[in-house]
Amino acid sequence: MSIKIMVVDEHKILREGLSTLIAKQQDMEIIGEATDGREALELLEELSPDLILMDVTMPNLNGIEATRKIKSKNPEIEIIALSLHSDRRYVLGMIDAGASGYLLKECAFDELVRAINTVMSKKKYLSPGISDILIEEYVKKTTQEKPTIYSKLTPREREILQLIAEGKNTKEIARYLFISVKTVETHRRHIKKKLKVQSVAELTKIAIKEGLTVL
Repeated sequence: MSIKIMVVDEHKILREGLSTLIAKQQDMEIIGEATDGREALELLEELSPDLILMDVTMPNLNGIEATRKIKSKNPEIEIIALSLHSDRRYVLGMIDAGASGYLLKECAFDELVRAINTVMSKKKYLSPGISDILIEEYVKKTTQEKPTIYSKLTPREREILQLIAEGKNTKEIARYLFISVKTVETHRRHIKKKLKVQSVAELTKIAIKEGLTVL
């Protein structure tokens, strides 16, 4: 049986390129594409992929949050991060969210195939381009590490923070997440209180620094 793969990336040219290359593999097939994490969640039940190639930095719902949501609902689905970024916050964020692999987009296609086969055999795969220091820091994960928004905020609060940072107002967020304006306003207050900031500019700065979004 072929490995059923879904590609999640906001760039059409990358999705099409991967689809073309993977189509040449006898034991792999692309069954669907998504432009961001939220669309991936919507397609999940319909497509039932075995593996997802997930970009990390995407609008609306980033790869870290999407991975966390997918793995909580469908732990059997393997996820490989495919990113331009080797920054520790992205690598550790994806691994902590449940990704089984992390590849840099500069890698050769042969390495991607190797990574897919590795994680499908229930093993981990990290690109050689990622520093060993990052792996060591993840394994140690000491209590001395400073709290991040992943420990301070709930998943819903992180979703809303990303949308705020991307310029959406309260009504737009409420409509987008199918919740009330009052609920969004309550989450806003909690986010500001937990992060000890007052302005949207400060929230945006934190969201970018912590890797929730890139602007």
